[in-house]
Amino acid sequence: MGEIINKQLLEDIVEIKRKGDKILLVKFILGREIFNIISVYVPQVGFDESTKRQFWEDLDWIRQGIPIREKLLICGHFNGHVGTNRYGFDSVHGGFDFGRGNELGNSILNFVLSYDLILANT
Repeated sequence: MGEIINKQLLEDIVEIKRKGDKILLVKFILGREIFNIISVYVPQVGFDESTKRQFWEDLDWIRQGIPIREKLLICGHFNGHVGTNRYGFDSVHGGFDFGRGNELGNSILNFVLSYDLILANT
C-alpha cells in the first residue's frame, strides 16, 4: 500500500503508524484540531478467514488508540457491499447504495456501528 501526502502537510504530521500492509494511520495537526486518517485495504477473495479476522482486530486496535476528541476519517478499499437494506443499521447507513449486501459488507456496518461512526460513500 502506498500513500501520497501533500508536501505542505508534512510538517504538521505528528505520527504515522502502520499495522501490517493493509492499515496505515496518519495523525496531523491543523490549527487547533488533531486529525487522524486511517487508510485501509481489506483482504478479500483468496484470503483465509483468520487473515480477514486479523484485519478487523488490527483496525479495532488502531481505532481504540485514537482519543474521542480527535477527528477521524477512515477511507480506502473495503471490498464489501453494504447493499440497500439498512435494517438494524439506520443510524449509520443512509440506504444509498445498490444491490445486495454481503458478509464483508456486514462486517463494515458492524464496525461502523460499534464505534458510533457514519458510513459515508460506498
